[in-house]
Amino acid sequence: MASRSVNKVILIGHLGRDAETAYTASQVAVTKFSVATNRRWKDQQTGEWKEETDWSRVVLWRGENVAPYLTKGTQVYVEGRLQTRSYDDKDGKKVWATDVVADQVILLGGRGAGGGSGAGAGGEEGFSQEGYAQPASQGAGQGMRSAPRARPAAAPAAAEPPMQDGISDDDVPF
Repeated sequence: MASRSVNKVILIGHLGRDAETAYTASQVAVTKFSVATNRRWKDQQTGEWKEETDWSRVVLWRGENVAPYLTKGTQVYVEGRLQTRSYDDKDGKKVWATDVVADQVILLGGRGAGGGSGAGAGGEEGFSQEGYAQPASQGAGQGMRSAPRARPAAAPAAAEPPMQDGISDDDVPF
């Protein structure tokens, strides 16, 4: 029997604060940010709707080109893996932390529920682990690499979102 395991995380949420980029001793950029994801359910006993927000810490290596675009409230798609690490706090107590190590970050545009600035449909821009810009329709590692382009002005919202590759928002299972 073949031994196989999967460690994959997909998040769609909003940034809780601006991303921060630091550099290791060997001058490799590491960008860190947190993503809020919401879950809503109806309480069976009271019949009221309840909501819970989960916060995920995200680490993106070699993402210095991304940091200026990752601002508080921006909606993002993050794909990566979970990594648990430990360290000793100032009192010498061992602390465990779990982060999402991002392989791909795609800016979905908009800030919170109000829309704000951001790329509209078709103007989404993604960043692979290497930190190079990629069109959202192109997967990671397919050869398209360029510098981040300026974000276009937000277009007025259309009544119906345009279909991309024959897929509408109704076809997405989440």
